[in-house]
Amino acid sequence: METPENKFKFLTEQFDDIRILRYQVPTFEKLTLKEKLFVYYLSQAALAGRDILWDQNNVHNLAVRKVLEQILREYPGDRTADEFQCFLVYAKKVFFANGIHHHYSMDKFVPGFSKAYFRELLTAIGREDRYDRLERVLFDPDYMSKRVVSEEGKDLIQASANNYYVGVTQPEAEAFYRAESRKSETPLSWGLNSTLVKENGRLQELVWKIGGKYGKPLAQVVECLEKAIPYACNERQQQVIRLLIEYYRTGDLALFDRYSIEWLQEDQAPVDFINGFIEVYGDPLAYKGSWESVVEIVDQEACERTRRLAEQAWWFEQHAPIRPEFKKSMVKGVTARVMQVAMLGGDCHPATPIGINLPNAEWIREQYGSKSVTLDNITYAYDMAAKSSGVIDEFAASEEEIRLAREWGTIGSNVHTDLHECLGHGSGRLLPGVTTEALRNYYSTIEEARADLFALYYVMDPKLVELGILPSLEVAKAEYNSYIRNGLMVQLTRIKFGDQLEESHMRNRQMIAAWVYEKGKSARVIEKIKKGEKTYFVIRDFEALRTLFGQLLGEVQRIKSEGDFEAARCLVENYGVKIDPELHREVLVRYKALGVAPYAGFINPAYQLVVRDGEVIDVTITYPEDFLQQMLEYGAERE
Repeated sequence: METPENKFKFLTEQFDDIRILRYQVPTFEKLTLKEKLFVYYLSQAALAGRDILWDQNNVHNLAVRKVLEQILREYPGDRTADEFQCFLVYAKKVFFANGIHHHYSMDKFVPGFSKAYFRELLTAIGREDRYDRLERVLFDPDYMSKRVVSEEGKDLIQASANNYYVGVTQPEAEAFYRAESRKSETPLSWGLNSTLVKENGRLQELVWKIGGKYGKPLAQVVECLEKAIPYACNERQQQVIRLLIEYYRTGDLALFDRYSIEWLQEDQAPVDFINGFIEVYGDPLAYKGSWESVVEIVDQEACERTRRLAEQAWWFEQHAPIRPEFKKSMVKGVTARVMQVAMLGGDCHPATPIGINLPNAEWIREQYGSKSVTLDNITYAYDMAAKSSGVIDEFAASEEEIRLAREWGTIGSNVHTDLHECLGHGSGRLLPGVTTEALRNYYSTIEEARADLFALYYVMDPKLVELGILPSLEVAKAEYNSYIRNGLMVQLTRIKFGDQLEESHMRNRQMIAAWVYEKGKSARVIEKIKKGEKTYFVIRDFEALRTLFGQLLGEVQRIKSEGDFEAARCLVENYGVKIDPELHREVLVRYKALGVAPYAGFINPAYQLVVRDGEVIDVTITYPEDFLQQMLEYGAERE
């Protein structure tokens, strides 16, 4: 991707706790014109639903964004002034997070400029009338202070500032969806595409569909999808898009399941996509799906690795350290490919996952299988940008640990992602009568832990060397070091001092790392050491650590399979929530000295139709460098 002739600038800027990166799409140039046009229209669809996510995240987000955009376009005053520079940082943070709350910590941003200055900015653009509505939204730290609250003992709906529920309490929502699930023998994803509201004492759903809530942006998404149909790679992919369009028109969750099944069974097209209300991390009760989209191009050369894993899915299922009754009786439809992202949208932009496994519906996974992707141009961009960060040198305990990280860290991370997405999420089964709703607000953390543990257990298995996926188990050692280092220390740089862990992935990582550290303490499997004033965690016995990962995987699978809410609560609360304040303070000081922002996200490439004599003859790709300019362009396109 990077050559001496083409020094691509991956890191474009850094502000507050965020780095802005770019990613390349070298596979795009190898596509036919028809395939390029497919990418183009799918990319337009990926951008068309952007406003949906903003509104889902908070009811005030779109009003705030429009004011920020207008100020940035029209403010005639001194843009070099300190307060305007603080305003710029605030605006960039809001654009990055798709709203007024941090994309990861979920805390509301605190402006670095004064109320008086904000009024001055509004007056300068003729919008002083917006001040009274927005003053509390921006400046009151206690008003809608956290987008997603997972703290035990609180009403998680009423404490959270997202826009999925209106006038509803947590017990009311849980009772409503329990009742809905009993109405049909078909296991639908109840609540996935609706806002639950209470009006005149009665609960009802405002369904997200054309003609319903979010009807206008969904109509724009559908318009782009309809233009994409003629350029789809095969007839099945055309049918996939038609089912998605019909789902957006009706809001029928049974249609979404039909679409999901068709989508996962289409595994031949060189261009693929994700589009819909998918992940439920933004809802503390894990019902509501945030809108997202990814357009992807197959990296044929890199797919050999995931193909070998998928072919051996049954072997991995049978040899997993879980009880026989929790294993699948057969493995169906496991598709795994390495892809290059061509466009990110909704909840996947600017911050994006590095791997995806869908559908999420458990019954579809068991009966039809799942499709997994590893996004290798995203991981490559992260790796290139991190080469000189100094984080490994600061938190690794020895030269040997640093050597392992530099030599094998990238492949270890990629294989972990492959195992996590391709096999981990698709493994195991629920006992009859158990649904994922049983674990309630702990489901997301438990599910991510289950997939991580599957990856951690198998990355040290000689089977991966035998299959040619790993060159040696040195890769596994690098990945174990990285996971423990991150789970117990490095990820704490993302948390303000005094706070607890709230985000599901962070809870999952600390839960696993803290559990194996405690359980292996007497045998010194992992040793906590001090060098001067600095703390390190050193793995002394890699095989024993693998055994501990397997033991925890067995317990986490039992919890999910049986729907053991109390065991899930105890595991997460005891190991995944609380942070050692002394260690936290130390980590924050050490990390700050490096001058590296802990979060990163991406500027999308831009695609342009080349027209000659009224006919499209090509689609070009360019790589913008200005994050703020792209955000303003996206906003202007939807006005």
